[in-house]
Amino acid sequence: MASATTRVLSLILFAILAILQYQLWYGQGSIEDMWRLKRTIAIADIQNAHMIERNVLLQADVNDLRQGDEAVEERARSHLGMIRKGEHFYQLID
Repeated sequence: MASATTRVLSLILFAILAILQYQLWYGQGSIEDMWRLKRTIAIADIQNAHMIERNVLLQADVNDLRQGDEAVEERARSHLGMIRKGEHFYQLID
């Protein structure tokens, strides 16, 4: 009789272990979820680093535009085609 009780107890413990292992590997908050979240965080960190770098460059442009007319004139010449009085515009075609 003790053998049957031991066998039933062993089966119950094995079933509990199997359920816990399933939850660990495939359930909510599982190791697979953790790996997926780590990948998502790594991608977000890379995107954030690019955005920070872009913001630094944009802030430098803003500071240049605030400090003097040279940056404003450069942008007007390159983006809007500004020409001062007395200057001549030559376009070279390759």
